[in-house]
Amino acid sequence: MIIRTGTPRVAEENQHYADIAASIQRVTEEILLKMANHLHQKTGLKKLCVAGGVMLNSVANGRILRETPFDDMFIQPAAGDAGAALGAALWAYHVLLQKPRQFVLDHCYWGESFADRDVAEFLRANNIPYELIDNEERMLDRVVENLTAGKVFGWFKGRFEWGPRALGNRSILADPRRAEMKGIVNEKIKFREPFRPFAPVILDERTREYFDLPEGKNHHAARFMQFVTPIREDKQELIPAVNHQGTGRLQTIQRSVNPAYYRLVEKFGEATGVPVLLNTSYNLRGEPMVSTPANAFRTFTSSGLDMLVMENFLIKK
Repeated sequence: MIIRTGTPRVAEENQHYADIAASIQRVTEEILLKMANHLHQKTGLKKLCVAGGVMLNSVANGRILRETPFDDMFIQPAAGDAGAALGAALWAYHVLLQKPRQFVLDHCYWGESFADRDVAEFLRANNIPYELIDNEERMLDRVVENLTAGKVFGWFKGRFEWGPRALGNRSILADPRRAEMKGIVNEKIKFREPFRPFAPVILDERTREYFDLPEGKNHHAARFMQFVTPIREDKQELIPAVNHQGTGRLQTIQRSVNPAYYRLVEKFGEATGVPVLLNTSYNLRGEPMVSTPANAFRTFTSSGLDMLVMENFLIKK
């Protein structure tokens, strides 16, 4: 990869560091594959559970699923240091208190949420114009209508995600069919390098139409955006804004897990024939994901976002 920016000297230096990063990535992948294959050879088991910050490497995770005998792979979605809190709590619950194992981590929406009255109080206190749309179908219709017209949304709805991935409650959303969206979101909203890719979010039951997932293997971890997966060749031109050299770090979404987010992607698919949205974390470069209505509005006004949904409130520029 060559980043042609500024003088030839700058381009040469960029290439040098890009080569180092690519080499480290390749070595990391090969080490993890060797470890996973050794584990399978030693145990004969078909299910692999992993954690730790390195396991947020979604390219390596995709290779482990495709290139090892494991049929199922669970990746702790807050696999870095933050995940230690869950491990400590579960250890105390099961080992010290001797409670039975019942908890299943099938989603990451464990953070703080805000009721309509909280959002309304913030908007009124700051004299911010808004539209209240308390019918979910009407709200989603408005969002889809504007997404297909090229608008970019801040999406602030439900409980905050736990972990490093934006999974549809604190997200920036755009139309993946528009190739220009990659540049618009990177340069005018996220303020980051133009080559950085975005995640496609897709209805779970439509995933294999668009992504080349290995047959007979469970892609449960894709709901946490933990795999980079090849996009099927005949679909790559349909979703150019989330196509990164023929691959995507996909997120699958289930109606039972996040009904409003699922319905938004579903309605976009009904309107366009493409059940996919561009999803990236709702934050600016170098900042954490927004967590409160005040955070969400500040990021909205500080960037090129066109519209903002906060619970049942629609805010426009």
